[in-house]
Amino acid sequence: MTDIRNVAIIAHVDHGKTTLVDKIIYAAQANDAKRSQDNNDLILDSNDLEKERGITILSKNVSVQYKGTKINIIDTPGHADFGGEVERVLSMADGVILLVDAFEGAMPQTRFVLGKALGLGLKPIVVVNKVDKENCRPDEVHEEVFDLMFNLEATEDQLDFPTLYGSSKNGWMSHDWKNETDNLEPLLDTILEKIPAPEQKEGVLRLKITSLDFSAFTGRIAIGRIHQGSIKVGQSLGLTKIDGTVKRVRIKELHVFEGLGKRSVEEVTCGDICAVTGIESFDIGDTITDFDNPEPLERVGVDEPTMNMLFTINNSPFFGKEGKFVTSRHLRDRLMKEIEKNLALKVESTDSEDKFLVYGRGVLHLSVLIETMRREGYELQVGQPQVIYKEIDGKKHEPIEHLVIDVPEEVSGKAIELVTKRKGEMTIMEPKGDVQHLEFNIPARGLIGLRNQVLTATAGEAVMTHRFSGYEPYKGDIPERMNGSLVSMETGPGTAYAIDKLQDRGIFFVSPGDELYVGQVIGEHSRANDLAVNIQKGKQLTNMRKSGTDASMKIAPAKKFSLEEALEYINKDEYVEVTPLSLRMRKINFKA
Repeated sequence: MTDIRNVAIIAHVDHGKTTLVDKIIYAAQANDAKRSQDNNDLILDSNDLEKERGITILSKNVSVQYKGTKINIIDTPGHADFGGEVERVLSMADGVILLVDAFEGAMPQTRFVLGKALGLGLKPIVVVNKVDKENCRPDEVHEEVFDLMFNLEATEDQLDFPTLYGSSKNGWMSHDWKNETDNLEPLLDTILEKIPAPEQKEGVLRLKITSLDFSAFTGRIAIGRIHQGSIKVGQSLGLTKIDGTVKRVRIKELHVFEGLGKRSVEEVTCGDICAVTGIESFDIGDTITDFDNPEPLERVGVDEPTMNMLFTINNSPFFGKEGKFVTSRHLRDRLMKEIEKNLALKVESTDSEDKFLVYGRGVLHLSVLIETMRREGYELQVGQPQVIYKEIDGKKHEPIEHLVIDVPEEVSGKAIELVTKRKGEMTIMEPKGDVQHLEFNIPARGLIGLRNQVLTATAGEAVMTHRFSGYEPYKGDIPERMNGSLVSMETGPGTAYAIDKLQDRGIFFVSPGDELYVGQVIGEHSRANDLAVNIQKGKQLTNMRKSGTDASMKIAPAKKFSLEEALEYINKDEYVEVTPLSLRMRKINFKA
């Protein structure tokens, strides 16, 4: 029986927690990390989207051996759209490492996750990261973290937290930020000293399933921590369900986490985290226990979805040109496969065979799924994101988000105006260094498309974050996009001549030579109505019109959208067409 420490690592997006875990793996010389220290790839952000966006989407488990102790490290997502992951993985830990940026300090999503961790009674270790950055303020940040924990009603023991300073990127930690070391040992020693070892409880097995993995060979794999007793391969046990029933199951394989991978074992004892193969139809929150004397643990919840989108097959004139998977069967199978492992996601069939309602935590949560499918070779169309309303005491309620904007003082008025137009109520306004710190409560539907507007109005200077706070009575209508669309009325490549002549009608999203079809949204009209235009028309060359006598054309560059921007931009009567190589917007029913 080795000594164990279970520690979760929580931080805001891009504060460096995944980098820190990477360096801990290097420092403890985990066998799998046979990679050069100079390599910039993050071991944990293994999925392409995570690498590109620089964010963690899926929580992952790794473990390292240090001074004869096994340290299980659980990396959690920092973005609120993936908050469904965070709460469950915290229940596997006995302590948390709270990582904060030495310049930015504690951010709103840090508050959200830290509040959950303190509520579970976990002991925090604070790491002030990036102290080598210019303008860093480690001592002020340390005070901020103390105030934050006090406001979150931390206990006296939790408020007596150890603080380390350092740079994950450069691989050092120290108890004094002015005293630079050359390794991470102070942090690892603090984990052994301050994080309690899991309590060894004898008795009936109690293993709560808090997360899952999926393998094409063995199916769904349950991951959880053993809170009491031990588990062996081949054992016949019970699985307690949400309705109180107990189902008989047999354990086929057991794996513990080692380095970056898993190792097959015959038995796992109390306090360790393991992966169990061979259990069918389990849900998150189920307990694996004795069949005859079941002792279920309290269930852990999964965040409710707050938004949905209509997913349908691609039926545009260009369908099937780029994708491998284009039928409704492909789309259904892929969505069903996704809900096996993406817990905050729900899929509902509609009255049409080729349309599905997909529910998620926000535009980012759903766009990550769409982007993943696109890279796998799927073609699909997606409708405008819609928030989910609830009826409470006979009144219509809607999801409300807590929005935080940090913006330069001279443009803060524009940001406030845009948020209040969308029914946002300001709760806090205070200077924070050279920026204005603004906090609002805003309906979730008011956030759709808001980021683009705020970034445009503030010349890209605003930093926006939001998290779900609860349901409140319906706030009334919110003004939608003011401008109509420019729609193509012909099929074929656009010409520079036609685009040049129509530039006074609005902004174009396409360039000369792009292949277009009837009904495709090719620009934004300067007025509120939609306008059908023909940009395939070339110049009529006759003996009266020479090809070279025109003044040179000056065409503004086409406005290009990312997937999230396109989803937030479209109107109710429009779809985003997503194929492996292209993103297009189109009218659902267009009559030229």
